[in-house]
Amino acid sequence: MARRMSLTRALQQVLHSWQSAGLDHWPRAAPLPQAAPEAESIDNASGAPESHVALPPAPSHSVESPELMARKSTAAARLELPVIAMAPEATQPGTREKRLAALAARVATCTRCQELASTRQKTVFGVGNPQARVMFIGEAPGADEDEQGEPFVGRAGQLLNKIITACGWTREEIYICNILRCRPPGNRLPEATEAHHCREYLNAQIAIVDPEFIVCWGTCASQNLLGSEETIGKMRGRFYTHGRAKVLCTYHPSYLLRNPEAKKPVWEDMKFLLGEMGLKVPE
Repeated sequence: MARRMSLTRALQQVLHSWQSAGLDHWPRAAPLPQAAPEAESIDNASGAPESHVALPPAPSHSVESPELMARKSTAAARLELPVIAMAPEATQPGTREKRLAALAARVATCTRCQELASTRQKTVFGVGNPQARVMFIGEAPGADEDEQGEPFVGRAGQLLNKIITACGWTREEIYICNILRCRPPGNRLPEATEAHHCREYLNAQIAIVDPEFIVCWGTCASQNLLGSEETIGKMRGRFYTHGRAKVLCTYHPSYLLRNPEAKKPVWEDMKFLLGEMGLKVPE
């Protein structure tokens, strides 16, 4: 009986992931690839340009959060771990929607992190436009996200929606995901091994959507994607590269809820992004 309930729960997660991706039929999932034997940079597993090279900086920002500095030694710090091969769905033919849906179906049954798999309600894969110019990457799902199966739907998500609107976008125009696809118990920070286990899925999402720009929200997302140990205060105000994408790092919306004074530098970062994209910059 317990096994049947577990299988039912996994199937419900798969179907929810399909619905979020807008797919109405069942894609065929390929077997998981074997990890490459050489230990090299995850960011360069497919021969992409070095992902943590900064482009010429914008005018310097001096805002730095003591709270975020204290998080410097978190699991987001770079580790020398074996390369995880790119998920097959990232390179197979077909529409981006189908490829994302196939990947989401695999995520829904993932048990690489036993603690997270046993405590989650739903996996939180990602939502938005598969052809988006901009991808937002956050830290990990919270309680609201775990319940609904969608990233950034709680209080921080509501603030993020206001930022999106202020930029002249709608939520449906961009693509949103996280470093992790399962909620860490108690909303603790992601552990390094958890981020590593989820990196294949993140790499595949980036490869499928192929955004021109990526915004990393917070220290955890920024350090994990770029393999950096710098604080968010030092990483702001310039573009980095990940593959062909230009990457901008800024404070997480949940930090803004606790520190409203940080809203101004975040707005400066978003105007910097809009200018680089060739879009109208609000006053």
